[in-house]
Amino acid sequence: MSKIKVVVAGPRGKMGSEALRMIEKDDSLELVACLDRQNKGKQVYEIDGLPNFDAYIYDDVEECFQTVEADVLVDLTTPKMGYIHTKTAINYGVRPVVGTTGFTKEQLEELTNLAEEKGIGAIIAPNFAVGAVLMMQFSKWAAKYFPDVEIIERHHDQKLDAPSGTSIKTAELIQEVREQKKQGHPDEKETIPGARGADIDGMKIHSVRLPGLIAHQEVVFGSSGQNLTIKHDSFHRESFMSGVKLAIDHVVKIDLLVYGLENLLD
Repeated sequence: MSKIKVVVAGPRGKMGSEALRMIEKDDSLELVACLDRQNKGKQVYEIDGLPNFDAYIYDDVEECFQTVEADVLVDLTTPKMGYIHTKTAINYGVRPVVGTTGFTKEQLEELTNLAEEKGIGAIIAPNFAVGAVLMMQFSKWAAKYFPDVEIIERHHDQKLDAPSGTSIKTAELIQEVREQKKQGHPDEKETIPGARGADIDGMKIHSVRLPGLIAHQEVVFGSSGQNLTIKHDSFHRESFMSGVKLAIDHVVKIDLLVYGLENLLD
């Protein structure tokens, strides 16, 4: 069986470097190139702290796909570059697996339509940790019985988007089973703007950014005389790699864009 040829965007990042280590250990995958705004023309093994790959580094996504034969792009960069890389990959017939969050609804709609038009599989996942995906699914189930809910998400202080893609996805899943409602006292007023957090259909999302955190979320449900909290913690970025591998294996078999890792679980 031939190996899946992978390009990784963002190899020096904490998630990108973890993806390289995952590929290094997996005999079914082959790293054929990396995309990085630095180190153009070097090979991966020349970069301190990265695995011993002899794949070349490109700083231009089109040059990369014109030069290298690739099956899958794994993008773990920023919302701005992730969107550009994903759109370009689809146009070149390379199947993107994207862990970047912060895409707008308009961008997601455009990429969905483009993937369908090209007949190219693509997977965008707000969170690749299987435990986090289960947390979101359990929250959707619980919301049928506990419609009063607030979400607290905590991430490292270098995260660019707030609220997190995981918290937004959680709220969207809950919206599917919960009618819009205003929570709290009807005359509630914020004496400091933003004190009650972001609002999605009356649900509140609170974002915490501190050094030492990785990725953590609590979904807190309230009802008369009881509370229910569904919580997930990622203590190391290795926790995301089983989901990345699952997405790589699936994306080569599909011909449309899938948003959310939960759609790949049995």
